[in-house]
Amino acid sequence: MPKLSVDGVGDFEVPAGKRLVNALVDECGIDQLHACGGNARCTTCRVEFVAGEPAAMTKAEKNVLDAKGITTPGVRLSCQMVCNHDMSLKAPHRLAGSGRVDAGKRPADTLEPQPVEWV
Repeated sequence: MPKLSVDGVGDFEVPAGKRLVNALVDECGIDQLHACGGNARCTTCRVEFVAGEPAAMTKAEKNVLDAKGITTPGVRLSCQMVCNHDMSLKAPHRLAGSGRVDAGKRPADTLEPQPVEWV
C-alpha cells in the first residue's frame, strides 16, 4: 500500500489505485474541498506536493490549471490522480474556514472525466 504523508496531519497507508481526493478524506480524515465533485473544473481540491508528485497529468487537469492561471510548481488537483506510489504533500484547501456550506459532492471512485490523454 502506498504511503501518503500530509504536512501537519500525519502519515497514512492508502489503498493502491484510490483517487487522492478520496484518500485525503477517507484515510487521512481531512475535510478536503472538492466543490465540482472531482471533475477537474473548480481547482478547490488542489494540493501542494513536497515529494512524490506524479509525472503524468490528465489533459483535463492541465486545461483547468492553465485556464485558472495556476503555474506554481508542485500544485496539482487531487481529483485527477490516483495513489499508486508514496507521496508527501500539503493540503491547505479545506472546508473549515472556507465559508462554504459543504466540501462538495463526493467524487466517484474512478477519475472523471475519463483521462483520454495524459500530458
